[in-house]
Amino acid sequence: MTPVSSKLYADDVSLLMVLVDTNPYFWSSMKNTAFTFPKFISHVLAFLNSILLLNQMNQVVVIATGYNSCDYVFDSSTSSMQRAECLLEKLEDFVDKDESLSQEDSVDGVGFSLLSGSLSMALCYIQRVFRSGPLHPQPRILCLHGSPDGPGQYVAVMNSIFSAQRSMVPIDSCVIGSQHSAFLQQASYITGGVYLKPQVSDGLFQYLSTVFATDLHSRSFLQLPRPVGVDFRASCFCHKNTIDMGFICSVCLSIFCKHHKKCSTCGSNFGEARKQDPSASDQRRTSDDGYIKDESKLRLMILDYVSARRKRKLRK
Repeated sequence: MTPVSSKLYADDVSLLMVLVDTNPYFWSSMKNTAFTFPKFISHVLAFLNSILLLNQMNQVVVIATGYNSCDYVFDSSTSSMQRAECLLEKLEDFVDKDESLSQEDSVDGVGFSLLSGSLSMALCYIQRVFRSGPLHPQPRILCLHGSPDGPGQYVAVMNSIFSAQRSMVPIDSCVIGSQHSAFLQQASYITGGVYLKPQVSDGLFQYLSTVFATDLHSRSFLQLPRPVGVDFRASCFCHKNTIDMGFICSVCLSIFCKHHKKCSTCGSNFGEARKQDPSASDQRRTSDDGYIKDESKLRLMILDYVSARRKRKLRK
């Protein structure tokens, strides 16, 4: 991985990109709990104030991640108003617009927030900071996410993760919902960030201040929490479903949940899948068209896919 050539103000000066999940369907499902959206925002505001108080050169940018859209709602370097007033005013306007767009669609369950869009916006802002001058703070991304993963965003999210890895930008993840996020687990693991799912939602500020408030230089002296396991399952390119076993194109490395005669990505023709031999059912093997018989084998193929994409980008 080629590091980004840059100069920093100091080791303890940070540019923190905070992605706040504002999915109205997710927060509607949290009404029965004691942890509501206003209480969540109060914890976030206290955390942002603490970041800006740690160092006067620290910079905080907040991006709202809605169901249909995402937008910048706060930038400490350009805001002349009070932090709380500026953030709450723009956040309220964004939530109203996003809810108005969401009313046109019928959604089952809590829906999916636009995580891929907010990650792309955060990386674009960081690249603009990199190119603005020789001196800049150390950037990192913090995802405050609660909505379930959207399988249709798998490719876009993975591209953002690889871009962050190449730019040496860690992605920290704080999952608020009831279930873990496979996307954010992979994002934090690949980029060297911290993944955390608080056990007590009412203590969110304590988790944020003790785990995510530390700068990258100070993290080398601390024992930060590590995830027990990482879900490396991929989503198929045909139906956007998370799969354990599937077909992989040997030309473009596209992943499919069922056998196809032709790759929908590169147009390569596939052969017929071999029938499984009962006597060799316990062996790990792959057919000519890449049918994976073992979950661990699929994970290795996914890592090869990641390595191949990275090599192509470096050659360019």
